Amino acid sequence: MALKVARRAAIPPFIAMEVLRAANARAAGGLGVYHLELGQPDTPAPAAVIEAAKRALDHDRLGYTEALGISPLRGAIARHYGQNYGLDIAPARVVVTTGSSGAFILGFLSAFEPGDRIALAAPGYPAYRNILLALDLRPVDIPVGPDTRFQPTAAMLEAAEPLDGLILASPANPTGSMLRPSELESLVDYCRERGIRVVSDEIYHGIVYDGVAASAAAFGDAAIVINSFSKYFSMTGWRLGWMVLPPDLVGAVDRLAQNLFISPPTLPQLAAVAVFDCKSELDAGVARYRRNRDLLLAELPKAGFRHFAPSDGAFYLYADVANMTNDSEAFCRRMLAETGVAVTPGTDFDSGRGHRSLRISFAGSTEDMAEAARRLIRWLA
Repeated sequence: MALKVARRAAIPPFIAMEVLRAANARAAGGLGVYHLELGQPDTPAPAAVIEAAKRALDHDRLGYTEALGISPLRGAIARHYGQNYGLDIAPARVVVTTGSSGAFILGFLSAFEPGDRIALAAPGYPAYRNILLALDLRPVDIPVGPDTRFQPTAAMLEAAEPLDGLILASPANPTGSMLRPSELESLVDYCRERGIRVVSDEIYHGIVYDGVAASAAAFGDAAIVINSFSKYFSMTGWRLGWMVLPPDLVGAVDRLAQNLFISPPTLPQLAAVAVFDCKSELDAGVARYRRNRDLLLAELPKAGFRHFAPSDGAFYLYADVANMTNDSEAFCRRMLAETGVAVTPGTDFDSGRGHRSLRISFAGSTEDMAEAARRLIRWLA
């Protein structure tokens, strides 16, 4: 008799990781690959972080830490909010997590009950939806587009009610679009008045080209704010993130973290304390992303790419390719096979409309961006 597999596991794959697998298989066969599919910096962690990790390996026992993270790192994160946002955040509200993924799991479990309805923009990061589904929560898609700069509005939320939660992302994945501070404040106020818990994904803060990235923490203490060391701080594989919690959720998250994760990984915590003193090195990476963005926006129209979401921040271009294909997954497979350029189909981010769009990550080297553009121009033009 066959044993059952839990229905919670019957969630869609993260297609970007499937594209990575195909790209790696191509590379293993000796063929060239240009990785524009994954959202990760092409640079290692800052030098000071690596040195701190070496010292920890030599001198620290590397045992468990407190479930919410080590005090020096929680304090450094709190000071980061004072220095960069002018906010006075108590270290007791800061929780260090195993990547931002761990933060989403803890945040959703602490704030929502099974069956609760959580609104999220489409296109949007696929793991939001899939984590919600695995936790028996109900994702409510808010289709967004150019008319609202790919961000939700209060009117859209009102049409989708009743709601128990709202996930916001600014800058957003896959579009790179941002909410203006006044727009973010308006959405936070709307949710507060209606008892809707806001989860604010701020993991691309620091990677901003146009406008200002405001934190939901600036507009009261009811929102769950999530950030990560993976993007601006260039520590992707170290698997470390953090949350700024509402005071009423700290105890709940502490108990959940103790039982689900014991503690975040110790070595990355000890090393990450140094990252907040590496601004000049990290900002050099942002300058490179800007050059990459501008290069692709200038070159890709020559290949027939006509419409992009506003890439205010992050390191993505979200392209409408309806003039080229009605099957973005097949199109991306052909692109990889025939040009060596790996990008992610829009179906990863928008199940309803993603068949005519794709996401291009420009987090790699400028040389790779230029060569990828040349190959696409030859292929499509």
